[in-house]
Amino acid sequence: MAFAALEGSAHSAKGRSMVMVARRVLDTAYLWAAYLAAASMVVILLLTLTQIVSRYLGISIRGLSDYAGYFMASAAFLAFAHALNQGAHVRIELLLGTLGRFRRTAETASLGLSALIGSWFAYYACNMAYLTYQYGDISTGLDATPLWIPQLSMAVGSVLFAVALGDSFLQRVFTGRDGIRTSSGNH
Repeated sequence: MAFAALEGSAHSAKGRSMVMVARRVLDTAYLWAAYLAAASMVVILLLTLTQIVSRYLGISIRGLSDYAGYFMASAAFLAFAHALNQGAHVRIELLLGTLGRFRRTAETASLGLSALIGSWFAYYACNMAYLTYQYGDISTGLDATPLWIPQLSMAVGSVLFAVALGDSFLQRVFTGRDGIRTSSGNH
């Protein structure tokens, strides 16, 4: 979306073309992350059903709860960027409505602050996954999964969310619109 914001300032056809390609790449990345989040939810359902059936049959399959937890984190973090652009994140409309002419400034400032916090979180999520890989940490459960594997989806989701926040902030700064759908579905 920030790239779409820059489209108005791109004077050449080549510049506009590059902006449109970048816009499509980002939107596609957000959408595919949402698909992976949805797939993670399906895996959670399958793991839960497997656990129910295995208990009923008297079969013990260890680690299913741990894996369900890993996929739950994956579902949440991978969905953040797409959810932001669809207007599914909580916005305090009641407060924003009271700001009158300062609403746009407050929204821009909150997007900028959110982008900074999101970037900070993404950095530490990536750092945590890297350190976990470097030290060879494994889960304490019976599954003994290398922890960097489930942490990777959290890191990727955090980076995409930080990019989406920065994207929305830049678009707001350059065009006055952030590209986040409102609850009515309008931009």
